[in-house]
Parts: sequence; C-alpha cells; structure tokens
Amino acid sequence: MLEQNDIMRKTMAAEVAPETEKRGRKASKEARRQQLIEATIDSLSKRGYSETTLADVADGAGLSRGIVNFHFESKEKLLIATLQYMADEYAAHWRNALAKAGDDPAERLAALVAADFDRSVASRRKIAAWCAFWGEAKSRPTYQALCGARDEVYQQTLTDLCAELIEAGGYPLDASHTALALDAMLEGLWLRIMMRGQDMTREKAHEAAKAMLTSLFPKHFPARAA
Repeated sequence: MLEQNDIMRKTMAAEVAPETEKRGRKASKEARRQQLIEATIDSLSKRGYSETTLADVADGAGLSRGIVNFHFESKEKLLIATLQYMADEYAAHWRNALAKAGDDPAERLAALVAADFDRSVASRRKIAAWCAFWGEAKSRPTYQALCGARDEVYQQTLTDLCAELIEAGGYPLDASHTALALDAMLEGLWLRIMMRGQDMTREKAHEAAKAMLTSLFPKHFPARAA
C-alpha cells in the first residue's frame, strides 16, 4: 500500500512540475521585460531619446545585448514598449485616484490634480523620460498613436469636472478653456520639477497647483490661512 501511494505521489508531482515550470518561465520573462523597460526609462532620463542605445539599456539592466534583442528585437520596439508601459501606468494612476475620490466634483478635481504629483508617476526620472518622448520629432507619431486617445479622455474628464464646478459656483469661466489652462499648468510644473532640481519639489509643485484651483474656484477651494 505504501509503495502504491509513493507511486501516485511521484506521478502527481511529475504532472504538476511542467505546469509550475511553465508559470515560472512566464514570470521570469515578464520580469526580464520589466527590468529592461525600467533600464530604458533610466537611459531616456539621462541620455534622451536619440542617444539611448540597446547597449545602454543592456548595461543599465546588467544584462547582455542578446537578451535585449531576444525580448524586443530593435530599439524602436523597446521604446514603444516603454512608452506603452508609462502610458498605461499614468492612465491607471489617475483613474484610480478618481475612483477613490467619490462623487463630489471638487474632491474629484483635487484628486486628479494631486495624482500628477505622486512619486510613482512624477519622479524626476520618469518626467525626464516623458520629456524625451515629447521632445524628439521621431517619437511624435508613435506618441500620438499610443497616447493621443488617452490624452483626449483625460482632457475631457478635466473639462467635465470644470464644467460641474463652474455651474455649481456660478463662475464666469469657460470649461474647455479652463481645463486646457489647468492641463498646461500641470505640464509646466512637471517641467519645473525636472529642470529646477531641489528648488522645486513635488510638494511645492502641488501647492502651486492647489493655489491655482483656489484662484479659479474659490467657493470650492477656499484659501487657507497663512
């Protein structure tokens, strides 16, 4: 009886092992791809779009150039995957912030603005990588293809929130113009964070953004006592 049980256990183990090994290989592949994407973000932040090479990424990840080629085949595919990752991360981040904010439009707008200064998306490293994509002419068609529709959704969300507050507060503002100005301000503060070093922290930038909300919607974002 014991011998039969041993045989059954060994048979079950033999059947489970290939599936476990398969999951392990898949996890390892995904982890390796993420490792290379993170190294690409590092290189973009340090060298820019044109100067980033597969060799730079391989060295930054501590891997061979062959591993980079195996996963992405070319610099273009690696950069596209990196932009896709960053776009997915950013979209998921602000959507999650809105989902947690509830139904009040002022709280939702405050959450949307605050999300732009969270460390997970607004580190100097990631902002510099975004700027590398924005500033390189070669990347613009790719950026538009991957991010254009997402940017429109974000802008419309911002416009809708502004419209709700304008109606509720009787503010003499145009929703689309106000949303465009807010979006431009947020992008400008990102640039300040990247360019001004320690003189402009994420916290300082967020405080400036909140002051802008107060100037636009004082009934919903009253000024705080000094």
